[in-house]
Amino acid sequence: MPAPEVAARAGHSVDVLLKIYAKCVDGQEQEMNDRIMQGLGE
Repeated sequence: MPAPEVAARAGHSVDVLLKIYAKCVDGQEQEMNDRIMQGLGE
């Protein structure tokens, strides 16, 4: 989900969202790539 959409739903600006929540998504790149590939049927 795009950062602006997440920020809007969380009631924050994108800047605040990234400062506060960046640690929550750090290190999950491979998992996200796997999910994307799975969604594409690969």
